Amino acid sequence: MAVVTDRDGVDAIVEQWAHERPDLDTHAMAVFGRIYRAARLVGDAQERCYAQFGITRADFDVLATLRRAAGPEGMSPGRLTSALMLTSGGMTSRLDRLERAGHLVRAPDPADRRALLVRLTDSGRALIDEAVTAGLAVQQQLLAGLSGDRLRQVEDLLRDLLASVEQHDG
Repeated sequence: MAVVTDRDGVDAIVEQWAHERPDLDTHAMAVFGRIYRAARLVGDAQERCYAQFGITRADFDVLATLRRAAGPEGMSPGRLTSALMLTSGGMTSRLDRLERAGHLVRAPDPADRRALLVRLTDSGRALIDEAVTAGLAVQQQLLAGLSGDRLRQVEDLLRDLLASVEQHDG
């Protein structure tokens, strides 16, 4: 079922600014206001979904990165930190928590005994496989109001938007 929306809460905010400051071009506010609101709502839904598995979104990110990018030998904590754009302190606390829960292990790197590799345990692999399936189901439910054509249109527009934002980042 396609959702048709003529107005939303962001429209009201933009109209208020137009009344108070007609000199402002508020198109960016309208776009990013909707993105922020959608991201918060989706993030909250994902957090509730992952809580069923005893993990947070932050935990999910670590486990998912290991599942899709590490391979069976694992990944160095530094590479994992870089992939998730975290500080080393933030990564250490996540790894500690997930290791205590039995979802991953840190072991010496056979190629360099001074280094460590992080890898999923069998239970960690099973957990992330279940959690990613459930999380995708939640995301698909949230997108159910868009037809296939509209969904592809949104994907394309967001890809273009992301490229524009990244071009101006830093």
